[in-house]
Amino acid sequence: MLAHEIIDTAMRVRVKRKTFCLLALAFLTTIACAPVSEKTEKAEVPELAFPPPPEPARFYFERTIQSSADVEMDDRKASWRRVLTGETATATGFSKPYDVAVCQGRIYVSDTVRRTVLMFNVPAGEFVQIGDKDPGMLRKPLGIATDGNCNLYVADGTAKSVSVFDQNGQFIRAIGGSDWFDRLSHVEADPDGQRIYCVDTGGVDSERHQVRVFDVQTGEHLFDFGSRGEGPGQLNLPRDIAMGPDQRIYVVDGGNFRIQVFENDGRYVRQIGAIGVRPGQFSRPKGVDTDAEGNVYVSDAAFGNFQIFNAEGQLLLFVGGRSESPGPAKFLLPAGLAVDEDGRVYMTDQFFRKVDVFRPATLNPGQGFLGARTTAP
Repeated sequence: MLAHEIIDTAMRVRVKRKTFCLLALAFLTTIACAPVSEKTEKAEVPELAFPPPPEPARFYFERTIQSSADVEMDDRKASWRRVLTGETATATGFSKPYDVAVCQGRIYVSDTVRRTVLMFNVPAGEFVQIGDKDPGMLRKPLGIATDGNCNLYVADGTAKSVSVFDQNGQFIRAIGGSDWFDRLSHVEADPDGQRIYCVDTGGVDSERHQVRVFDVQTGEHLFDFGSRGEGPGQLNLPRDIAMGPDQRIYVVDGGNFRIQVFENDGRYVRQIGAIGVRPGQFSRPKGVDTDAEGNVYVSDAAFGNFQIFNAEGQLLLFVGGRSESPGPAKFLLPAGLAVDEDGRVYMTDQFFRKVDVFRPATLNPGQGFLGARTTAP
């Protein structure tokens, strides 16, 4: 083939590619601008309410988070590139979510298989992983918590220490170590970020079924409370821990099938619940948190739900149900849960690899930190 024929062929190919791109752009623009017929509009699906009608709703199922794609906003240039080139979007999902903590629209989820904490910044539409590199690399992130400044505290079961990160995931320090814990499982921080309350689950051959308290700034051990047993103030395989608006401490006493309540100095107050299969009782209690009114939320892996109690321990409501099929408010292996500043409730499910979000009926969908999501650029 002569040189001028090669050049002519190349020019025709370029013209065809340019024509194709222009036609594709015109076609997509036409679709985007075309009016939507009323017949093609989707019918509104009734909100999933708890309790169900005819009772007045107190919570609505709002959304499920399974990967970064559920939160991360798409860049317009990247979106157009995928349309024209056929590229597919990538997303980071859960492998085995364990616990969840929320602060000002930032949803933190520990993942024991990924060995990181996944952070979904809903208002900003951003996603990052925390603890995937040194300094601060995590080995087995379990229970997590935040303080009033959105600093993150991660109980590392393998390192047997609590790693502290700022709200953007930058490592600050580690507290504790193998000399301090047998089976570190959960952590809670006070609102000022001055103290952390760390749960040592112990075991068959361990007497460390207790809560250990440390100074966040110095790492100094302050005091312990709880001892192995089944009496008032004693613990058997304690799990999650939360601090209420009254500064009281709520501990999931898993082996005794109850919630133990303590003052923040460790003095015993009372218990909530007991072993059983009826509403208000526990079979496999896992996670605990409180809301601004002092109500107590407890997840139960056997029931596949979370139960809500008032501050005096009276059952108010249960939300969700056990199921072997995935779906909204369906759980097979629920674990950690959290309540945010707006009253939304977040619960992880290790089997279905998700976080379900529930909105209180007193809050409109567009309100609060999750309702204030910014628009894409």
